[in-house]
Amino acid sequence: MRKNSIKNTRVNAEVQRELSNIIREGIKDPRVAPMTSVVAVEVAPDLKTCKAYISVLGDAKAQQDTLKGLQSAEGYIRRELARTVNLRNTPEIRFIVDQSIEYGVNISRKIDEVTRDMDNGAEE
Repeated sequence: MRKNSIKNTRVNAEVQRELSNIIREGIKDPRVAPMTSVVAVEVAPDLKTCKAYISVLGDAKAQQDTLKGLQSAEGYIRRELARTVNLRNTPEIRFIVDQSIEYGVNISRKIDEVTRDMDNGAEE
């Protein structure tokens, strides 16, 4: 199976949807921030490993705590994933903090500052 095949794209979408549900509804660990979302999922073509990119609303400590909480609940998450998604193998999940949303907000803020400075310079 190629990396970007239709089947692999479908598996990625299904695993992402189920991971989001499991994290939102099933994990009671207080370290996991309530505003945690699964941004993207990359399941390997052999279905043995999975990279789950997560976004956490909060500071760096909240991100690290959420990451530790998810890693400690990996067994539960894999068991629930196996129960809800019909795959030949249940992949080993590696959680990765995705900071692209935070990066985008910072870039947008900087653009606003530059345009504000340009507007102020034009008025003088």
